[in-house]
Amino acid sequence: MGRFESISPLDSRYCSERLAEYLSEEARIRYQAKVEAELAKALAAEGICSEKIAKEIEEASKKVTAKEVYEGEKKTRHDIRALVNSIREKVSKEAKPFVHLSSTSYDIVDSSNSLRYKDATEKLVLPALLELEKTFIKIALREKGTVQIGRTHGQHAEPITFGFAIASYVSRLGSRIKGIEQAKGLLVGKFSGAVGAYNASSLLVKDPLKFEKGIMDGLGLKVSTSSSQVVEAEPTTDLIHAMISCFSVLANFADDMRNLQRSEIAEVGEAFEAGQVGSSTMPHKRNPINFENVKSFYKEFMPRMTTVYLDQISEHQRDLTNSASQRFIPEIIAGLVLSANRLNKVCAKLVVDRESMKRNFGKSSASIVAEPLYILLAFHGHPDAHETVKQLTLKADKEGKPLMEIVKGEASLKPYLEKFSKQQREIISDPEKYTGLAEKKTEILCSSWKKELGI
Repeated sequence: MGRFESISPLDSRYCSERLAEYLSEEARIRYQAKVEAELAKALAAEGICSEKIAKEIEEASKKVTAKEVYEGEKKTRHDIRALVNSIREKVSKEAKPFVHLSSTSYDIVDSSNSLRYKDATEKLVLPALLELEKTFIKIALREKGTVQIGRTHGQHAEPITFGFAIASYVSRLGSRIKGIEQAKGLLVGKFSGAVGAYNASSLLVKDPLKFEKGIMDGLGLKVSTSSSQVVEAEPTTDLIHAMISCFSVLANFADDMRNLQRSEIAEVGEAFEAGQVGSSTMPHKRNPINFENVKSFYKEFMPRMTTVYLDQISEHQRDLTNSASQRFIPEIIAGLVLSANRLNKVCAKLVVDRESMKRNFGKSSASIVAEPLYILLAFHGHPDAHETVKQLTLKADKEGKPLMEIVKGEASLKPYLEKFSKQQREIISDPEKYTGLAEKKTEILCSSWKKELGI
């Protein structure tokens, strides 16, 4: 079936060969075949079959395709048996008995999934996130001194810098990268048989636990500590949870940038490519399509975490209630990678309109001094500074005058104002200087995460 005959938009619109290498059906079959090959090596190590037979099975496993397995499944009505048959068709009569020997289907399925998700995390997810983190750090340091009005509840609050706003995402993304790295390292595989009690392997080897560990060592996986027919669900759940949590950070950032791109705010913008169209009917439009795409992806993939949690439940030693649903996990991974790559691309060319930031800041500059004014009045002994400044703010709003103009006309405040230091007077007369440690904190966060992540 061709690209445009597929049902999922991931295939027809978003997928790439790089993603398919780890997340496609072809990749799923390839990883399962790799586990079958590792089993053969372990059997040879135990003297159950020869090294020659193990090598024959390994070479045959490399030649299996998803197409032939799917064709075989039409007869077997069982995907792993179809895989086994495909391998058996490619080996000698002497080797056939040793293909899949002592294994149950989910020794293959769960071990191969863990290995595939581990590789996809190492080769796709983490590189994409680290590139985005580097871009965030670059913007944060470049804009560390660019004064911006901070916003809480959608309202103008206190001064910050744009670099400081980005540095918050440097920290949040950095912690999610570490979480994903940790979860990836805890993925497990198993070779404990149909109910997890090593019944079948006990017939063949003296130490089934050692036999299992040998297979997992060959695959580069930890051994499941308490498997039934399936591995315990928590390691995969934790990995996907870490990814969805990371996706939330990307979506939050995308939302912030999308809102800052609104016509009424216009503090940032996506760089338009030559020939790009913002609207089919309004030639002047320059829509925040990349940020909106990331939010849209998040809306699709975040709720799937509920299904991953539900897949933790399997009755007794095994039921099939997760067999279909867990096949969609690769789409979650693909969605995160695609969104990280998209954000990195648009942020690398992010347009920061410093004049617009200054203009927006100016809309509230007269009232911003309310907080430092009340704190400094209280510091210098005023008995009811907060209420006094609040009333003066209301008066300034009513008369349409700057707050400090009203304050200077209040004779009762003069004794306290005279106690202000030169630096304190500068802050209440020039609110652009009231940015606290925004610039320093930006430098600290960026330096810390560069060191922590080795970037």
